[in-house]
Amino acid sequence: MLQFLNRCSRGRGAWILMVLTALALELVALYFQHVMLLKPCVLCIYQRVALYGVMGAGIIGAIAPATPLRYGALIIWLYSAWEGLKLAMKHTDIQLNPSPFVTCDFFVSFPSWLPLDKWLPSIFSATGDCAVRQWHFMSLEMPQWMIVIFGAYLLVGILVLIAQFFRPKKRDLFNR
Repeated sequence: MLQFLNRCSRGRGAWILMVLTALALELVALYFQHVMLLKPCVLCIYQRVALYGVMGAGIIGAIAPATPLRYGALIIWLYSAWEGLKLAMKHTDIQLNPSPFVTCDFFVSFPSWLPLDKWLPSIFSATGDCAVRQWHFMSLEMPQWMIVIFGAYLLVGILVLIAQFFRPKKRDLFNR
């Protein structure tokens, strides 16, 4: 399996698949926000940014997958998935264990050199409250689904990282 993952990481298909899954999730988030009129909170916006990080890693990996550039893509992938998972777990904790002392911020705070909320307010401005449960599917709230999603991205990313130490068989290198 690890040799298979190594071989996949050296081709564009797997990286493009990662871009497409992250893009689909971003489009679903925008559907929830602009069509279903759900109000994204600060943690929702930060999770969205982490998902853009996964998408960016997929784009970088797809550019030159058989070069060392894929290692940079792997680092961005793992970092984005890890941060997204932490944010989703924090968001879930706020929803499942409400407390007046544990809340999220009222406004997003991006670095001054990257004010996404000013550049694209329809995507990156938070108008909701982190503690409000707005949507659920199969008895899981949205942040719980994000734990599943970021956990899957992280697990696969770790396996692909480990697979980099297992060279594909010579016959696989010639069949590309």
